Amino acid sequence: MHKFMRAIGFSALESRRKLQELLTDVVLNADKRNIAKNEDNILVGEFCKNFADNLGIAVCGEIDEEQRFTYEYYYPYLEGSGITSYEDVSVERHAEKESYAGVCDDMKVGISLIFYLKNKIPYIRAQEADKLPVRGTSLTLSALSVNGMILLPIKKDEEQLQREKKASAARSSLMAAARKGDEDAIETLTLEDMDMYTTISRKIQKEDIFSLVDTYFMPYGVECDQYSVLGEILEIRMTTNKMTGEKIYILKICSNELTFDVSINIIDLYGEPQVGRRFKGVVWLQGNINFPENT
Repeated sequence: MHKFMRAIGFSALESRRKLQELLTDVVLNADKRNIAKNEDNILVGEFCKNFADNLGIAVCGEIDEEQRFTYEYYYPYLEGSGITSYEDVSVERHAEKESYAGVCDDMKVGISLIFYLKNKIPYIRAQEADKLPVRGTSLTLSALSVNGMILLPIKKDEEQLQREKKASAARSSLMAAARKGDEDAIETLTLEDMDMYTTISRKIQKEDIFSLVDTYFMPYGVECDQYSVLGEILEIRMTTNKMTGEKIYILKICSNELTFDVSINIIDLYGEPQVGRRFKGVVWLQGNINFPENT
């Protein structure tokens, strides 16, 4: 059973038989069907069905010469909103199945963002048509969570907000220079990180860590597309799984200047979310590459 099925309202799905019935329903009554021929000349298909607003299950597999579909794997998904990044994205196929991981080096985070690619069919088509790499793309990230809590915000005045905004812009500029090999920029960033570590190490003796750290975005565990995040809640929406009746929060959060939607079952969220408060949790990061229309 997929760990993150409960994030879209299937917390009580326990038996393999019930799961097979659910996946069969997705294939037979799909809201969206996508088919493409991969580089091995095999037809791959993806059937998606929504069970709540922008929340659903995708079933993937192969289609043989007699148009029979063979199930290979499935995954729950959240369709994100807005644009998270305009940086170029590279894609790699997973070793064990016809699924893909995307990698985005966004300077705002300082690490390579690795995510599960949701719209693999357009990528396969571009690959088959020899149109890779595609330039001019953007990235929409979303995430599923099965464990989260709400924290109060850090109180800041207008002067602090402006100062942080300028510091963030300066750091982004230094990061861009460092990526191009600027030794002065690399040295400046290193010294800034050392100063920050020293400051936090001193203050943490008397203050709570979450009153010092406003947001963070860092890898979690051994799976490369799972992250521990802390971010400010910008928007809140509640939806209901129309099959199970379970209620789900969809939170738009801003973490390290990355804005994306997070889906979490109401029973897995500790605290009451409100705009301005912070969400802390572990998420499975998914991504949608927005290809140009002429691709």
